[in-house]
Amino acid sequence: MNSPDFPVPTPFQRAAARIRIVLVGTQHPGNIGAAARALKTMGLPRLVLVDPEDYPAEEAFRRAAGADDLLAGAQVLPTLAEAVADCHFVLGCTARSRRVALEEHVPRQAAERAVEAAARGGEVALVFGRERTGLSNEELQLCHASVHIPANPEYSSLNLAAAVQVLSYELRLALLALDGAPATGDDRHPDEAPASHAHLEGFFAQLGDTLDAIDFHKGRMPDSAMRKLRRLYLRANLNEQEVRLLRGILADAQRMARLARGLPG
Repeated sequence: MNSPDFPVPTPFQRAAARIRIVLVGTQHPGNIGAAARALKTMGLPRLVLVDPEDYPAEEAFRRAAGADDLLAGAQVLPTLAEAVADCHFVLGCTARSRRVALEEHVPRQAAERAVEAAARGGEVALVFGRERTGLSNEELQLCHASVHIPANPEYSSLNLAAAVQVLSYELRLALLALDGAPATGDDRHPDEAPASHAHLEGFFAQLGDTLDAIDFHKGRMPDSAMRKLRRLYLRANLNEQEVRLLRGILADAQRMARLARGLPG
């Protein structure tokens, strides 16, 4: 029985606890504090900082304006790959770009997808890049989809904390809708749950090694093919069982390639 001192979390709170906002390479500590304030006003409890240039810093706590608990609880990690390793759905917030072709959403669509994934038990990350340069190509490739804020094209310069506030507001709207909706617990077997980011990255590394082993590229640069294959498999929303199946196929292909070269299998 639940004590009055330990109330049952609402659907909003359960899903919000699975959503993290990730700031990558933030250059100005004031933006970190302002982002924490944006999260707190919308009821989002998790902030992750990847390789910030100046943190901890007094300016961050000044700009947080009472959201000190989010800063105190923020994880600080060296790479984006570590920050999203256990995630099942990763969204990269970026200006519209053709550098890395990703499925693109406006903020409301992105928030709905993120909350849906979190409500089903998945870990979710919304990733924001550096103030001047945004996310690198390599970082964007770690994302399942992108989010583009359709700002005024004649003046589209949007402050990092303002962008965080826009997405946080949309997340709050989607989370509030959960409290009035019927429960949709995820009763799937663990093997049928979406594959974690770390498991997918292990698969992609093995896929790259296998393509090299069978001489798939035939002298061509492998980057283009791997980018396309990453997008294909990320769209498929693979579960843990499917990843294991694919990795088994790759292991057999690698074994046959070794045998063809006269090496022990």
